[in-house]
Amino acid sequence: MKTRITFIIIVLVITFVLTNARSTQAAAWTQKADMPTPRWGHLAAVVNDKIYVIGGIASEPSFMNGTELSAVEEYEPATDTWTQKADMPVARGYLTKSNPVVDGKIYVIGGGKFGSSRVDVYDPAMDTWSRGNDMPTPRVLLATVAWDDKIYAFGGLSTTNVAVNRLQALDVTEVYNPKTDIWKQAAPMPQGVWEHSANVVDGKIYVVGGAYNVNALQILQVYDPQTDTWTKATPMPLSARGFSGSVICGNIYAFGGWLNSGQRPYSDTWVYDYMADTWTQADPLPDLRAELTTSVINGKIYAIGGTPRQHNCQATSTVYEYELNLEPPPPDFNGDEIIDSTDVSIMIDYWHTDNPLYDIAPAPCGDGIVDVQDLIVLSEHLFEEVLPESLVAYWKLDETEGDIAYDSAGGNFGTLSGNPIWQPDSGQVVGALQFDGLDDYMSTDKVLNPKFVEFSVFAWIKGGSPGQVIISQKNSF
Repeated sequence: MKTRITFIIIVLVITFVLTNARSTQAAAWTQKADMPTPRWGHLAAVVNDKIYVIGGIASEPSFMNGTELSAVEEYEPATDTWTQKADMPVARGYLTKSNPVVDGKIYVIGGGKFGSSRVDVYDPAMDTWSRGNDMPTPRVLLATVAWDDKIYAFGGLSTTNVAVNRLQALDVTEVYNPKTDIWKQAAPMPQGVWEHSANVVDGKIYVVGGAYNVNALQILQVYDPQTDTWTKATPMPLSARGFSGSVICGNIYAFGGWLNSGQRPYSDTWVYDYMADTWTQADPLPDLRAELTTSVINGKIYAIGGTPRQHNCQATSTVYEYELNLEPPPPDFNGDEIIDSTDVSIMIDYWHTDNPLYDIAPAPCGDGIVDVQDLIVLSEHLFEEVLPESLVAYWKLDETEGDIAYDSAGGNFGTLSGNPIWQPDSGQVVGALQFDGLDDYMSTDKVLNPKFVEFSVFAWIKGGSPGQVIISQKNSF
């Protein structure tokens, strides 16, 4: 670089777009203790770091002829043990894959081969069952989810009997208030689906996949319970129904499923980032699996039961643990590359909410509420500089002597030629170099290949004449 440049203040090389998503890399799946009762089409819910598996269907001796179950079993991941609990009053399968828990009680809604409006309430603390008010619309293979102490029930089928309804999905949305024991109608779904998934992220309910007739649709419908309105988002790349969805660190993980129950299940794992509205693939399940459940405890996902084949479906008792190596991003909430009082103010704006962007403690995923624990973690990082993950090189040029310009983002150090003068306190951002315009320049090894990789270079320049070179590369590729 031989020019009449007077100052180069700072240079950054960026090779791809930045996001605020938490980075995720999955460790291997680990098999845990088998569930005592093999089943598929069941429900699983988490209370006090224990998973309760309820109902479901035993292996089918013939098409759609599996026995519906009433068995309830408790799994404790901390000890990898199972315990038998009080049976559900009425055996039911074809249940929701969601996690409808309010005030520590589990709500089993609908289900059953011929469609049900029944609401049974299980209290794990007492190991007892009670009845809730019946759901207005009897249905099976619906999706339910709890939010703000209410339960939302989406879609489903009137019955699994093909001759009755020809597998046309319902678009019904109904809301249950356990405190008043009252159901109310809400805005219908834009597209009725069944055998789908519903999960809450940042105050909105994401209804993923499912089918209207037989084959699964590629669809993602988003419900805002505060405005009772629907929008659509980027669908999962795989057409799937009968999969299980779980939320961890603000991302939705979708496991398994099938195109239809006459074809072999998938083993795929897909991850949805709601902030970027994008899907990526993650480590697949160890086996083919549909009609399983997944539950999250302490940053780990537990995939339980399901079937590894199409009808006649074989019920399984297998349990797999999926542990994610999650590295939370530094708490630079406004992206100005410094953690300071502005970031503290932003966190306070979301105080006592469940916003996953600011619920940063305990690592890696928080505890569901923005509170003093999160503020303590933020304070431990105050005044730290945050470099974008996508930086290939970042030369601050704040050295005071020597012929090396150190790279703060990696190992792409610059070598000075000629006799440029360090200006550590004179840069636009940090430091600068003063060149004589004759033979002074800074060189590095080849950082990337501009023939194949798009990139941007940012620099603050003072001085120079038209036609002079700011950056160049020679003898390359």
